[in-house]
Amino acid sequence: MASEPTIARRPEADAIYLDYQATTPVDPRVLEVMLPWFTTRFGNPHSTGHAFGEEAAAAIEVARGGIAGLIAADPREIVFTSGATEANNLAIKGAMRFLARHRPHQLRRVVTVATEHKCVLESARELVSEGCSLEVMPVGGDGLLDLVQLEECLREGASLVSIMAVNNEIGVIQDLAAIGALCRRYGALFHTDAAQAFGKIPLDVEAMKIDLLSISGHKIYAPKGIGALYIRRRPRARLEPLFSGGGQERGMRSGTLAPALCVALGEAARIAGLEMAEEALRLRDLAVRFMTGLDPVGGMILHGHPDRRIPGNLNLSFDDVAAHDVMARVPQIALSTGSACTSASVETSYVLAALGVSPAQAKGAMRIGFGRGTTSAEIDAAAAAILSAVAALRSRN
Repeated sequence: MASEPTIARRPEADAIYLDYQATTPVDPRVLEVMLPWFTTRFGNPHSTGHAFGEEAAAAIEVARGGIAGLIAADPREIVFTSGATEANNLAIKGAMRFLARHRPHQLRRVVTVATEHKCVLESARELVSEGCSLEVMPVGGDGLLDLVQLEECLREGASLVSIMAVNNEIGVIQDLAAIGALCRRYGALFHTDAAQAFGKIPLDVEAMKIDLLSISGHKIYAPKGIGALYIRRRPRARLEPLFSGGGQERGMRSGTLAPALCVALGEAARIAGLEMAEEALRLRDLAVRFMTGLDPVGGMILHGHPDRRIPGNLNLSFDDVAAHDVMARVPQIALSTGSACTSASVETSYVLAALGVSPAQAKGAMRIGFGRGTTSAEIDAAAAAILSAVAALRSRN
């Protein structure tokens, strides 16, 4: 196993963070690079008539290149946003509104899947009120899209297909290359929400025939409030901007860019590219270690495909116990019952429901996320604490 990480820790000695799909801490190396852009290098990157602005603009272009390099894109195809939610909205609404405005007689049909992030599903549903049609496809019990069903759907016609690269709740990886090939064959734009994939698995927009790809900074050890959208230039993916302004970001996303945040995302992408392969192996070892530590509990179920998944995500449920009860007994461990956007909800996870998971099993499901700061000692302690909590709850039933 690789050497243990050095990400900063909370002062509480026993606090263990296992919610890396919700957010990540800012990597100290990223923080070091971004700090000067708050103080001494404070120029407006759009004021290029003097050295302060030109310096900021140049730094942003370097960051843009670093992001593009991680997905085999052209830097000119990267548009900075506030995060993946904005990028998803811009991709989906922008593509359909462009057709409505410039090609009103062309089919406007969006195809997505039932396990998508809510910002994708809600964006697509909003477009129905604007005259678009929507097809929400099912997934199998392993969380994967049936490509035969997708092709049957595409034969009926589609303008845009939006499929998440890595699911934020269950960590499964969709076959982007196969999906992209089908979309290109049937003339549909292919958008993927890659918030949980960027910097964690290899992505190649050319090989995978991806037209639009959404990125989030705070999922890869950059700050919150920064993300990006890849927009293909050839063949060109055309979008209508979400809002008006000064025409920054090639007219796709107006507003003054924050150099500190853009530089941070670029540096996070650079680090991820260098360390991705080794980190994936380390996290896979930790996942195996964690599951082995929980073996004695019995009645444990892993949701989602057992192999086609990122190594830093486990979605587990335990027979006869509720996730909230387990979490209440291990307050020192940061866990979640689903996506950060829905963790406060008392409803059953719609992602697990789409997999056919029973309400009783879904009630017991917890998402456990490992990351750059997770140590083997924490894995052992967390497994022991959860094992004890489940045993105590079962003995009470």
